[in-house]
Amino acid sequence: MRLSPDQLIFWQHGFIKLDATIVFTWVVMAVLTLAAWLVTRRLRTDAHRSRWQNLLEIVVTGIVQQIDEVGLRRPRRFLAFLGSLFLFIGASALFTIVPGFEPPTGSLSTTVALALCVFIGIPFAGIREQGLRGYLKSYVEPTVLMLPFNLISEASRTLALAVRLFGNMMSGAMILAILLTITPFFFPIVMTALGLLTGMVQAYIFTILSAVFMAAATQRADAAADPNAPTTSINKE
Repeated sequence: MRLSPDQLIFWQHGFIKLDATIVFTWVVMAVLTLAAWLVTRRLRTDAHRSRWQNLLEIVVTGIVQQIDEVGLRRPRRFLAFLGSLFLFIGASALFTIVPGFEPPTGSLSTTVALALCVFIGIPFAGIREQGLRGYLKSYVEPTVLMLPFNLISEASRTLALAVRLFGNMMSGAMILAILLTITPFFFPIVMTALGLLTGMVQAYIFTILSAVFMAAATQRADAAADPNAPTTSINKE
């Protein structure tokens, strides 16, 4: 039994290898790119919109609303990044219904790469909203003694994002593989549906946590300047 798609190697020459993680990552990206092109090539603003455009608008509007509720003051500025994370992770889980497909998010290398994108995106968002000086100042609030703890917090939450997504996706795939071996009929179908639901929930959680971390990075300086101001919009009506 494979614990990760990294173990399925299609081609190798020396230390260069093409494994299932890379191949299925390309497949997901290609399908999402093709779908985006097909849906957006004939966008309309009147009432005669296609069903796919309506679906796309529902997804985009929903993501923007979630980002806004988390507390990011200009949610559309973060839509491309956070929306891409959600669609990639969600599509990786959805495609598991295709026989032979193994989700690239079941590989620790993929989840670490996604978490590193968030790790880089957090200071980028903080600097863009507060300026370099304001963002760096937040690491020494309320005293300079907090600097190492804040740095450790940044690194640990990145690791937590990667391990959480990897663990949930890998465990779901392993349970399904075991059930397919033991009871290869009706019960695995139910577990496949449950796995799809779990994958979509993990996509939502990963994206929301990323948005929460970005909201904290963009608002720490404001909170330090005004102790009575709420840190995120979660506390507001």
